[in-house]
Amino acid sequence: MCKAIRDCHVIAVANQKGGVGKTTTTGNLGIGLAKQGKKVLLIDADAQGSLTASLGYTEPDTLEITLATIMGSLINDEEVKPTEGILHHEEGIDFMPGNIELSGLEVSLVNVMSRETVLRSYIEMVREDYDYILIDCMPSLGMITINALACADSILIPVQAAYLPVKGLQQLIKTVGKVKRQINPKLEIEGILLTMVDSRTNYAKDITSMLREAYGSRVRIFANVIPISVRAAEISAEGVSIYKHDPKGKVASAYYSLTEEVITSARQDDSHFASQSREVSTDGR
Repeated sequence: MCKAIRDCHVIAVANQKGGVGKTTTTGNLGIGLAKQGKKVLLIDADAQGSLTASLGYTEPDTLEITLATIMGSLINDEEVKPTEGILHHEEGIDFMPGNIELSGLEVSLVNVMSRETVLRSYIEMVREDYDYILIDCMPSLGMITINALACADSILIPVQAAYLPVKGLQQLIKTVGKVKRQINPKLEIEGILLTMVDSRTNYAKDITSMLREAYGSRVRIFANVIPISVRAAEISAEGVSIYKHDPKGKVASAYYSLTEEVITSARQDDSHFASQSREVSTDGR
């Protein structure tokens, strides 16, 4: 049972700053992983329903079953089937949609017992069916985002290559540390991903250097960056990934490379976990 749980990597894609590429990264990384033969579930944990809309469901508020429905059922101790509400996308991923109902759920969570771990209960039901589960978080550090961090193995932080978004990272990293100490000891920072990078300008290069200077020794910064692109901005209206919309473009290439980095990181984690398991087994004998 332990092996099945560890084989699935749950990654929260989060930043309390909006407009930094969380949804674009969640969708394209998820579909990139599926293209590499991985079984992937995406979870839209943002009340705006942007991930759901970008995957072709342009009216997320009309969906009958969403993440808010599932979490509400769990709060009320109602039966939830593992496949309930999961939708399928033409590019090979499954996803759990989200919509405005998450806003109301976030308010009601304040009075719920074990309020930080409701989403974890759902993840434990479905994780053995997937290699990766990616959670697109709200642009806030509210209770839904805390739920995502409480059940994740790691957090991937997209950051726009600009001064103010980089300055705002400190609060997020503090929150991650607090969740790790109090709720989820296994939580690690997968890495910081620079997005909307215009490599032609010195400004973007200065921001990149500042980020590496401030966090590079403590937090992994992905070698690959996501370049700024008009074509990338168009995909949310198309309902498909960048791989389908602009397969030979620089953004598709960047997300392919990011996918490889994430897979390599997961292999290293699994190898480390297997090594620790062997040590425990040997000690036990």
